[in-house]
Amino acid sequence: MHIPAAAAAWFLPFVLPICFYVAFTDMRDMRIKNHAVYALALVFVVVGLIALPPWSSEWLSGSLGPLSVSLPVYGWQLLHIVVILLLGIVLNAAGAMGAGDAKFMAAASAFLWSNDFMVIVMILMACILAAVVTHRLAKHTPLRAIAPHWESWDRGKQFPMGLALAGSLAMYLILGTVLGS
Repeated sequence: MHIPAAAAAWFLPFVLPICFYVAFTDMRDMRIKNHAVYALALVFVVVGLIALPPWSSEWLSGSLGPLSVSLPVYGWQLLHIVVILLLGIVLNAAGAMGAGDAKFMAAASAFLWSNDFMVIVMILMACILAAVVTHRLAKHTPLRAIAPHWESWDRGKQFPMGLALAGSLAMYLILGTVLGS
């Protein structure tokens, strides 16, 4: 994995509680709360200054369309938020995903290294499969009695993607702590 293990270790204790909260509130209310998304972005902005100090790392060159740009790693990671938010807005307008999911993905994208794309896709697919199977099994078993008033039980084919998205981010950072560069 390309994410620095030290950076993943810095982010993990702050991100993990937010991931648990997002998964819980999405199952309970079928909503990812804005304050959780803001908190996730704020964790990257603040903790990222310690984990990926822009003043002490080398600047990487890249291109934004026809422009050639040189930014520190911290800057490139922040740029992920803008790109994924714009993509999420388009997907939300097309009805392909919820607005909360799009905003959470944008905030979470700052923590993901683009060189780990295939690893991220594999983690996401595994988490989606595990979340759907677990949620549907719990929905049709006596486990449902633990939380009988959760909105996600009665939404038909709709699924609380916050469960899978938050689980994916948590798993990526856990693996990054162990297997990162």
